Amino acid sequence: MRYRLQKNDNVIITTGKDKGKVAKVLYVIHKCGKVVVEGANIVKRHTRPNPHINQAGGIIEKEAPLDISNVMIFCTSCNKGVRIGAKVEEGKKVRFCKKCNSIIQK
Repeated sequence: MRYRLQKNDNVIITTGKDKGKVAKVLYVIHKCGKVVVEGANIVKRHTRPNPHINQAGGIIEKEAPLDISNVMIFCTSCNKGVRIGAKVEEGKKVRFCKKCNSIIQK
């Protein structure tokens, strides 16, 4: 399925423990409809040392995927999460905010 979110988009988190946080998308997992957002949904992973790849053991904090329905694109001119549409301008397909009609930049 094709999603309107892309890498490096600014999004606002709408639900969960990080609700209201504005951050950048690190990557989108298209197969299961999830998105990884920078600094959001931090989980602790307990790892054991692996000398073959020089990995130290311990507790590692990393970002876990969020469902794509729990984030919205953040419009800088509206200063809130918005729905977006697509249109063609000057021969290029661009995404725009449906509230203020401004172009969404990456």
